Amino acid sequence: MWQHRKGNAMNQQDLINLVKDMSLTEKVNQLLQVTSGFYIDDAILTGPIRENGITEESIAEAGTVIGLLGAEKFKEIQDAYMEKHPHNIPLMFMFDVINGFRTIFPIPLGQGATFEPELSKRLAQIAAKESAVSGIHVTFAPMVDLVRDARWGRVMESTGEDGKLNGDFAKAMVEGFQGDDVGQEYNIAACVKHFAAYGAPTAGREYNTVELSENTLRGYYLPAYKVAIDAGVEMVMTSFNTLNGVPATGNEWLMRDVLRDEMGFDGVLISDWTAIEEIIYHGYAKDRKQAAELAIKAGVDIDMMTGIYSKELAALIESGKVDESLLDESVLRILTLKNKLGLFENPYKDADPIKEKEVILCEEHRKAALEAAEKSFVLLENDGILPLKKDEKVAFIGPFVPEKEIYGAWSMLAKDEDSVSIADAFAKYEGVYDMTFTQGSPVLGAEDYKLIPKHHVKEVSKADEERMLAEAVEAAKGADKVILAIGEHRVMSGEAASRTDLLLPEVQQRLLRAVHEVNPNIAVVLFTGRPLDLREVSEKSKAILTVWMPGTEGGNAIANALTGNFNPSGKLPMSFPYNVGQVPVHYNEYFTGRPFDPKSDVVMYRSNYRDIPNTPLYPFGYGLSYTTFAYSDLTINKNQMTADEQITASITLKNTGDRTGTETVQLYIRDCFGSVVRPRKELKDYQKVTLQPGEEKTIFFNINEEMLRFCKVDMSFGSEPGEFHVYIGTDSSTEEYVAFELI
Repeated sequence: MWQHRKGNAMNQQDLINLVKDMSLTEKVNQLLQVTSGFYIDDAILTGPIRENGITEESIAEAGTVIGLLGAEKFKEIQDAYMEKHPHNIPLMFMFDVINGFRTIFPIPLGQGATFEPELSKRLAQIAAKESAVSGIHVTFAPMVDLVRDARWGRVMESTGEDGKLNGDFAKAMVEGFQGDDVGQEYNIAACVKHFAAYGAPTAGREYNTVELSENTLRGYYLPAYKVAIDAGVEMVMTSFNTLNGVPATGNEWLMRDVLRDEMGFDGVLISDWTAIEEIIYHGYAKDRKQAAELAIKAGVDIDMMTGIYSKELAALIESGKVDESLLDESVLRILTLKNKLGLFENPYKDADPIKEKEVILCEEHRKAALEAAEKSFVLLENDGILPLKKDEKVAFIGPFVPEKEIYGAWSMLAKDEDSVSIADAFAKYEGVYDMTFTQGSPVLGAEDYKLIPKHHVKEVSKADEERMLAEAVEAAKGADKVILAIGEHRVMSGEAASRTDLLLPEVQQRLLRAVHEVNPNIAVVLFTGRPLDLREVSEKSKAILTVWMPGTEGGNAIANALTGNFNPSGKLPMSFPYNVGQVPVHYNEYFTGRPFDPKSDVVMYRSNYRDIPNTPLYPFGYGLSYTTFAYSDLTINKNQMTADEQITASITLKNTGDRTGTETVQLYIRDCFGSVVRPRKELKDYQKVTLQPGEEKTIFFNINEEMLRFCKVDMSFGSEPGEFHVYIGTDSSTEEYVAFELI
């Protein structure tokens, strides 16, 4: 029997020979992924687990593991596993490292607000290093699903509503996790998810049906996945949803024709958690046997936690319903990734208990977390109340003043003791400001407990709620300014956290109203994982600083922003709706046959609402600064362009305030006519520019034919001759443009 020996390198022919030498059962089990708990001493297999196909034999030969045990335990498990395995094939360990490992960065939506993909690349490198020394080989990130509906909780895991921005961050994160060579020290494999269009569930309801035209799918939802694939991502995860009535995990057209043939993906395709079994519940497969057949024919290589492949696939092959070559393809892809990671040479890769202690939460990583948090903050309102001035009496009020649980729903390893709260951070400002601190309310009141799973609920009696509120009112009365730290509980957004109400929890709304009655000088610090309905917050506050779920260094970053030691520069990666009735809402919508013009007196028989504006409260790309910027002299160097030429557009930006500030200058283009209707405008490029007070600079953008391509009526991508409008401004609502023609 051909047998791999630990420490020996493998080439592609070695891997092919290995697959040929493996038994049918052994190959089938290589496709199984189980949790790390099955490898802990005395793990118990219950009857239902055995019935599902997960047995001692399948666990002994399973190819991959989901979950974390730490470097020391990982090494023990890897040794024991390889000793028993017929061919000494190493295990591959995977984990959800979404926005940091133990050093937690802003949630991905917050990272999108930085408009700085290179920063997210650095964060991914840091997360990869902390993961690698702990025994992790693959992360289930980045999520590149396009999101337009804030009701869907997982918008927090995306970088927003724009395909260009999503693609830029997808590329950066893949390169950050994987480096130039995934097998090199401290690199781990990335997994793009969820293929495809998981971010467009009907009514924003988790796991719901997705209904998209093929043009919309190809033109807006698929491109970011393609960018990640072109960046060399090693793994793709299937989505839970149906597309065109077919569950993605059993969708041969989507996975083979589109993902593999059209997009050129040749890596490992993994199901999401139990997604193969869920093909049955969708009503697409009648039983587990058919679900296994559909998934393997679609090209799904790894079955995450159902045991369906382990129990059903061998019989399907032996009966002739499934060709064994499909199994061999999947096994070879899995072994190829293990080989790329260097696991055949060194099954431990970078796992090192000593390095774990040195690397995790080190000063360098915390500094990066601080920088990322600062740059993610979006200043939505400010009438001059911020930044704070010395010697002011400041009342810090709100449930997020002492809160350390500020790290987002997918921060699996975050610990409260690692996080810096607002109260912690402002302790160093004692004597600079006359400060008081009071909680004001719990994050959730009795009427809000339904918004999160019960095990996250910290119940507070009604009497304690009233006491907190009274303390907050007294503190507000005696203050020059109130910093009101309010927002969502961290698990109010994330997977399975869909909501139809995008308001703050009721108990916090009462706090806002009560404080406003006695002191209108309120600056809100808003913690959130999604766009919220902020109408009342906007009405009752003089500043709003959106800090998302900022992570480990959140408190220090907030203190730097509030005191003016850092000037906020973030821009919204997702529109904040006027109210929930608008969603899904996004800036790059189509015109209609009866477009509404808010400047016109004609309101009847137009595409508009009777009771609210069409436009969101805060649009995509929006964000203020403690300084002000003026745009002028929008020009292009010529008004006609051929396909092999380019146009240079420019604008003059001036810092008209009294502070140094950073502005994200955004280039949008409108294709005025096409073989299919085109959006009002689309983001095509952006630049972050830092200017001193009074300084001005001319910003240049190059426009080429590739930037004008779109999914045409025949589903091909290309440009079409015609008129185009160029917009350069501070956000997606900019109206001034210059025109050119593609000839």
